[in-house]
Amino acid sequence: MKAIGYATLVSLIAGGAYAGGYVAPVVEQPVIAPVEMIAPAPVGNWDGFYAGLQYGKGSGDLGDRGALPDFGDFDAYGLHAGYQRGFNKFVLGGELDYNKVSPDENYSDGDMTRLRLRAGYDAGKFLPYVTLGAAKLDTDEFSDTGMTYGLGVDYKVAEHFTVGAEYTRNAFKDVLQDSAGVDGNDLDMDLVQVRASYKF
Repeated sequence: MKAIGYATLVSLIAGGAYAGGYVAPVVEQPVIAPVEMIAPAPVGNWDGFYAGLQYGKGSGDLGDRGALPDFGDFDAYGLHAGYQRGFNKFVLGGELDYNKVSPDENYSDGDMTRLRLRAGYDAGKFLPYVTLGAAKLDTDEFSDTGMTYGLGVDYKVAEHFTVGAEYTRNAFKDVLQDSAGVDGNDLDMDLVQVRASYKF
């Protein structure tokens, strides 16, 4: 009986030792706040109305002008306004512009008004584009309507402000008579301009 009592006592002591034995301390893991990724500011789109100013220089060639003086170099400056809309990465629109054309010599100052379509590609801050339309040129010597086409690129300085550069060719048919009074002098005008626009 003593043996059974001792065995029971040892069993109880061992169980108590196990129950109240060493417990490893609980170490709380530090809470790490999630890092917020700062997304770059959106560039925005090219949709909407815009208006601005342009200035540039060009050269006019009368082709087979006979006894007539060549049109020569000229300054061109004025205003433009238009609307464009994006379709995925493509941007389509229309523009009306006015230029005061000032030849260096031989011909009087003139007015050139153009109505053009524009088709461009949205490359973020850049918008390369092509343009095609009609142009009307009025001077003291002649008045004629012809074709205009070209290419350019706009750069978005800020959400509502862009700058750009553009080349156009403006072609007019039978604008002047030669010394014998015969029509047939075509005028081709190459024009390079810088532009600044505000988008509303």
